[in-house]
Amino acid sequence: SHRKKMTSSRSGHLMSLMLLITHDLLEEEAVREKAAYIEDNCSAPGYEMLKKLSQTIDKVDEERYDAEAKVKKTEKEIEDLKMKVIEVQGIKKPALKKVRMSADAMLAALLGTKHKASMDFRANLKEVKKEVKEEEEVGDWRKNVDEQAGMDGRKKKFEST
Repeated sequence: SHRKKMTSSRSGHLMSLMLLITHDLLEEEAVREKAAYIEDNCSAPGYEMLKKLSQTIDKVDEERYDAEAKVKKTEKEIEDLKMKVIEVQGIKKPALKKVRMSADAMLAALLGTKHKASMDFRANLKEVKKEVKEEEEVGDWRKNVDEQAGMDGRKKKFEST
């Protein structure tokens, strides 16, 4: 019988197809072997635990990254504030002048001119003392009025002051 010779392009094409099929078969076998190995040597709970651990590690890594970012931001803010403090300390404050001010002037400065309040305590205290003394000396007010009546009384009052 007569055989037809295959063209080189046809033969190359078939060869690449066979290689692809072989590759796929080998890959499938590797996956099956891996699964069989895990099944034989790794208990299901252990494998699940590894999976969970892996997920937890990923989550913790994310949180650590976020925390580091926050720390860096806070450190920068602290540095900025330190610079501001140094800046403020650099500005010299003018020395305050001592100003003598009466109590009334102080009240006016604190409360504004609306509130008129007298703070002259000493004068008020003296006045109270005077009044108390006079009452003790005079005794009966009617007697005092009689003494001051007429020219003699007025003269006495003028002389006593």
